[in-house]
Amino acid sequence: MIAGTEIAARPLEPALYLVATPIGNLGDITLRALETLAACDVLACEDTRVTRVLLDRYGIRQRSFAYHEHNAEEAGPRLIAALEEGRSVALVSDAGTPLVSDPGYRLVERAREAGIRVVPVPGPSAVLAALTGSGLPSDAFMFAGFLPVKDGARRSRLEELRAVPATLIFFESPRRLADSLAAMADVLGERRATIGRELTKAFEEFRTETLPSLAAHYAEAETPKGEVVVCVAPPGDEPVEAGDVDRLLLSLAAEMPASKAAGEAARMTGGKKPDLYRRLLELKETGR
Repeated sequence: MIAGTEIAARPLEPALYLVATPIGNLGDITLRALETLAACDVLACEDTRVTRVLLDRYGIRQRSFAYHEHNAEEAGPRLIAALEEGRSVALVSDAGTPLVSDPGYRLVERAREAGIRVVPVPGPSAVLAALTGSGLPSDAFMFAGFLPVKDGARRSRLEELRAVPATLIFFESPRRLADSLAAMADVLGERRATIGRELTKAFEEFRTETLPSLAAHYAEAETPKGEVVVCVAPPGDEPVEAGDVDRLLLSLAAEMPASKAAGEAARMTGGKKPDLYRRLLELKETGR
């Protein structure tokens, strides 16, 4: 599909469509999303000016209706009324998947209470883009949204999350990034973390270090530009001291063959099995 080509509006069944839109690169829109935006009876968006840029890029002649946190109580019932009349309503946020850190869930809640069909139209997500690009464990993760603005409440929230056995993902304002990283370093310790900035855009950046190192860097650096996502590794991801690794190797070797012990230690510490195997042989030779 070529940008600027007018999208034909096909018939759309009455329902509330949750349409994911690009988080930066307008080329990331899906064909299904474009067809839904072109065909819906009502297009509800966070900011009509932002959505207009996307619509113009793909030649979609569709008027949009503002729905955001400041008018949700007034605009929500109007959208529900349109749905109850048998019209199709598409909901988009400024970027990414609707309902993630925006008030759209209230609209979905009302729609489901009214027996109205809700149809997700998946696509771009800053959460998943940051996680997959971070190099941190992705088998289990928790999206924790924005941390509180005040330092005391921020640290209390981090204490609540400290024991969660998953990679933590936060959205953060560039202006508050340094303060939030300092709090994370104090509460969560020496965990690895990744800062994802300007995802999918021309100046996309990933920076992975320990939380204290990142906190020190951003305390001295100029305020970063663009949207920021912070991914923090799960508990137990802190660097392991050499002495601790030696003790672990010897403990495992007392219960299993050396090769298997090295493999198990690699799994537990993130080290390389060949290096750990050689270290275990050295420990056995020296009688330690």
